Amino acid sequence: VQLQASGGGLVQAGGSLRLSCVLSGRTFLYAMGWFRQAPGKERERVADITWNGGVTDHADFVKGRFTISRDKAKNTVYLQMNSLTPEDTAVYYCAGGPSTVQFNYWGQGTLVTVSS
Repeated sequence: VQLQASGGGLVQAGGSLRLSCVLSGRTFLYAMGWFRQAPGKERERVADITWNGGVTDHADFVKGRFTISRDKAKNTVYLQMNSLTPEDTAVYYCAGGPSTVQFNYWGQGTLVTVSS
């Protein structure tokens, strides 16, 4: 299983970015998720989605701003991020696994930097 994340970059506060994560090598995992790790902080879950049903769950600190989605035909999971703040600066990782609480496969991370 390979997960390839992309879409990070530098954006001003209030701006938007869309992250993508392409799944290859195995075209089904029960759940996919996005996590992030800011400098000096622990990794935290941002959002997750069930692959078949598309059931989503977002962390409270991104509700109303970020949206996770998936395109099954493209084996891709997205994270649409709006109204970004400097506090969203982090390396964002996509992950997949057999449940929404167990992620066994991780992508390489993509850096999101939000300037004030």
